[in-house]
Amino acid sequence: MKLRTPMMRTLAALAVTASCAIAGQAWAADAAPTGNAKAALDKTSMCIGCHGIPDYKAAFPEVYHVPKIAGQNAQYIIAALKEYASGARTFPTMEAIAKSLSPQDMADLAAHYSSLK
Repeated sequence: MKLRTPMMRTLAALAVTASCAIAGQAWAADAAPTGNAKAALDKTSMCIGCHGIPDYKAAFPEVYHVPKIAGQNAQYIIAALKEYASGARTFPTMEAIAKSLSPQDMADLAAHYSSLK
């Protein structure tokens, strides 16, 4: 199709520009947030009670050995939190905590815990 008039060329350019803007916003929305380990320091209080105690075992709803998350891979921590939030992983305490976290909170916590030894 030939664009014969300046008006048609302008409309075509606007359509392309709008498409790029919409696609760019969709890409930005899908981009994972960058974790900030320092920002997580205000968010760790809900984690330390179980994950900060060596060899800790939770008693609710059953006896469960709480895994050490210090030094764990950040992407693994994020994936685990997302699975708890969605219900794909089940443990009542973790489900409740994960559901309360934003994607940025998850990224920050993952950055913090993955930086520890």
